[in-house]
Amino acid sequence: MSQNNLHGPILAAIFNLSMLKVLALDVNSIFGNLPSSIANWLPDLEGLYLGGNQLGGEIPASVSNFSKLIHLDLSYNSFNGRVPMNIGNLQNLQKLGLDNNELTNDPSMIELDFLISLKNCRNLKIIVMGLNSFHGILPKALGNLSTSVEIFSAAYSGIKGIIPNEIGNMSNLIELNIGVNELTGTIPDTLGQLRKLQKLELRSNKLGGSVPFNLCNLVNLYRLHLSNNKLSQQIPTCLGNLTSLREMYLDYNSLTSTIPSTLWTNKDILILSLAYNSLNGSLALEIGSIKNMRELNLSGNQFSGDIPSTLGQLQNLEILTLSNNQLHGHIPESFGNLISLQNLDLSKNNLYGVIPKSLEKLEYLEYFNVSFNELSGEIPSGGPFKNFRSEFFVGNRELCGASQFKVKPCKNNTARLSSNTRVLKYILLPVAIVLSLAITVVYVIRRGSRSTVLLAHSTFPITVKRISYYEVLNATNNFGEENLIGEGNIGLVYKEIFSDGMIAAIKVFNLDLEGANQCFILSAKFCATFVIEILSR
Repeated sequence: MSQNNLHGPILAAIFNLSMLKVLALDVNSIFGNLPSSIANWLPDLEGLYLGGNQLGGEIPASVSNFSKLIHLDLSYNSFNGRVPMNIGNLQNLQKLGLDNNELTNDPSMIELDFLISLKNCRNLKIIVMGLNSFHGILPKALGNLSTSVEIFSAAYSGIKGIIPNEIGNMSNLIELNIGVNELTGTIPDTLGQLRKLQKLELRSNKLGGSVPFNLCNLVNLYRLHLSNNKLSQQIPTCLGNLTSLREMYLDYNSLTSTIPSTLWTNKDILILSLAYNSLNGSLALEIGSIKNMRELNLSGNQFSGDIPSTLGQLQNLEILTLSNNQLHGHIPESFGNLISLQNLDLSKNNLYGVIPKSLEKLEYLEYFNVSFNELSGEIPSGGPFKNFRSEFFVGNRELCGASQFKVKPCKNNTARLSSNTRVLKYILLPVAIVLSLAITVVYVIRRGSRSTVLLAHSTFPITVKRISYYEVLNATNNFGEENLIGEGNIGLVYKEIFSDGMIAAIKVFNLDLEGANQCFILSAKFCATFVIEILSR
């Protein structure tokens, strides 16, 4: 009678069915308390399924008289009080479901005493007791439970104290979930004895120390969740050898050093979250070899260097967060190949250049944040960018684009400042003045129909004025066509008219072209000797 929208208390007539073997009333709207002598009326019961209702009161002690009971599911109700101490009398019990109730521990007992009684249940395979208010400690006797136990789940239960070393005796455990509790101490090395373990959940506790190297013995581990603890030191390099590992969460700890290169050798890992630690170094090019990666979260660390363009090879990637680091350089054009991407956060770094228009192809992109970088140029307006809010772009004073982004409008020639053109932020000429003893200024004075060139030499001290990139933008009308006075193989030359009347020329180098760097160095040396101001009509 499961999932039948049944309402009201359990009908008393059911307890007259003395031959009944299975009573399944789960996922209904049944309320009230269980009869104190329930087991006396149903002596042959093997399965009692009452989960997902509105039952309350205490669990009757007579439950322990169900001598043939195999499955007991009381989860997702409002049972309160203690778990009967004699529940261990259910010697045939294989599954015990007590999760999501209001159960507590005997306040006079420090340990969760009912767990001690379960050592008599030699066929027990599943213990699910999370989402309660036990507020006790795990007993050392946990190691005396039947080796047949495969699942032990006690998350969100207010469990305190340390994880007992004896837990390593539960040799057939497949899933261990004691996350979101108040556990302290360190992660015991004995967990490395659980060779069949596939899921290890210790998140959101107060565990300190290092990540034990013994965890690398868990050759069947699929999910490792240690986030939001106080773990420190380096990530064990041997974790990269766990070929079964698909999900690894180490975020919100105090881990240090670099990401071990071995982590990039697991080609099948799906989720890697190392956010908000103290990791540093650059991101390896090999990161692009994990073709099945769905989520990569490296935010809140101290990573530096360029973003590897090889990230663009991860076509199954759905979430990429690199925010709050020290990354610099351009946003890779290859990000336009991340066809599955839904969430991209690059905020609070030192990225410069333009936002690649190739990102307009990402039809599933729902969240895009590049705020507080040094980006410039036009914000793309096609594809998913139509739906992005202005706060995703704040803190980039050189961006321009549509009014929805609350940035300045772009001039027609904005595209000239592409990601391959790095504009010098300060004019070379005024800075070079201080290095020169003799300054040559060329004045072009128009008199009537002809020009006279006068040369003026001065050795008097010169006041050096530092001119910012934004002043350069204004003086060149945003590098407008009307200010373009020359074009060469490695850059452009613009005329500048400053607010104080000074007129100068600025050369914009394309530093990605061969020979541009050398030309820039030669120009700098030349300007250390001569400063030239060009005046024209």
